[in-house]
Amino acid sequence: MKRILVLAASALAVTACATDPLTGQSIWGNTGRGAAIGAIVGGIGGVFAGGNDGRNAAVGAAVGALAGASIGRYMDGQEEDMKRRTMESGIGLQRVGDTIELVMPADITFSQGSASLSPSFTPWLDKVAESLNQYPQTTIDIVGHASTEGAEDTNLQLSLNRANAVRGYLQGKGVLSQRMATGGAGELQPLVSPDNTEAKRSQNRRVQVVLRPVTQS
Repeated sequence: MKRILVLAASALAVTACATDPLTGQSIWGNTGRGAAIGAIVGGIGGVFAGGNDGRNAAVGAAVGALAGASIGRYMDGQEEDMKRRTMESGIGLQRVGDTIELVMPADITFSQGSASLSPSFTPWLDKVAESLNQYPQTTIDIVGHASTEGAEDTNLQLSLNRANAVRGYLQGKGVLSQRMATGGAGELQPLVSPDNTEAKRSQNRRVQVVLRPVTQS
């Protein structure tokens, strides 16, 4: 698994932080980001396949699937709804094609070294859950990431625990469990390398949530 994740990390090394002119929110990425998202969700032990790991069919059977021009319109609606609900939250949002990615900086989501959600952040997760429930025809990939500070194995487990904490919270707010899959990348997919300052390490500590449309097979 580690070898696969290292290969996926190369697609992320060119990312940068910008600002969405509509919302003022952080946007992580550039023109290579579409490939990077595919690498993330395709690289963690085969857990993710953009919904093709069985979730696409399961969610489609539960809530219906999208087709044709309705896919883009649906994702447009979800993007705008999520932006509106998470303004000023610190959550970064980017749209690449029919994929939406949320980046939740761990420093505002969790206490340092902990997988317990910060009470000050859970109201924003409530808003994320509201949007996910408003737009149920997407799969949800949740991936935790860590900085290089500390032991590699510890960081890998912490990143997975944090992803699972986000999943558990969203499920508790009514988000369909069949939509979600989680993984931990540890320190193997940095946004900034080397992360030799606290400011850089804080960018690498994050949870990514990737939304993809459920489509007809």
